[in-house]
Amino acid sequence: MTAPTPTDIPASTRSGVHLRAVTKVYGTADAAVHALAGVDLDIDPGELVVVLGPSGSGKTTMVNVIGGIESATTGQVTVAGQDLTGRHPADLSDFRRDHIGFVFQFFNLIPTLTARENVEVIVELTGKGDRSRVPGLLAAVGLGDRVDHFPAQLSGGQQQRVALARALATDPDMLLADEPTGALDLATGRQILALLQQLHRQGRTVIVVTHNASVAQIATRVVTVVDGTVTAVRQNAAPADAADVSW
Repeated sequence: MTAPTPTDIPASTRSGVHLRAVTKVYGTADAAVHALAGVDLDIDPGELVVVLGPSGSGKTTMVNVIGGIESATTGQVTVAGQDLTGRHPADLSDFRRDHIGFVFQFFNLIPTLTARENVEVIVELTGKGDRSRVPGLLAAVGLGDRVDHFPAQLSGGQQQRVALARALATDPDMLLADEPTGALDLATGRQILALLQQLHRQGRTVIVVTHNASVAQIATRVVTVVDGTVTAVRQNAAPADAADVSW
């Protein structure tokens, strides 16, 4: 499988990330839950970063804040040169449409639409991208012969590849993948990681959220999150090839 080649992404607009003293609190008073507790983090354009931590550590919340799915309670969030702090939900929606592609653990495909239609619908809903690219995107993730199959006719790995093609349909600057291998077997998980690596090598910023320490082998940097705080950031001097990852 060969990952789709993105359009040229100028360095000035590709997605870098800067978080400063970011908190996220759910609820109030005695019921308040501090999901993020003063996070500082910088991610350079074109990095492949794995955010690693146990369930409930705040890693998904942090990436949701980066992607504009959620707003920080306090602190400053700057992504792709844009200050997301205190932005109106409609503005955040526009930001996500223009800059971010999302891949989740559960594929969230529409069961009554074919693989092709599941990707095309994002182009139609966002008004961004080109429907003519959809067959090529599906072919690039190894589904050229499955474009007219419905989700129920696809394996879990194939459905995740449809979700990846859908995330790329608007040609985003940054790809956020939350537990993308969590519902997959080892062999299929490796295929998804290989596609993420290829996209990174082509210049995209890729952030992968996982509780699986083995996945961190593919990263250029690993960010560890525990109890809503970044406890470690380490450079990966020699990222592993996805084919060599095991868990």
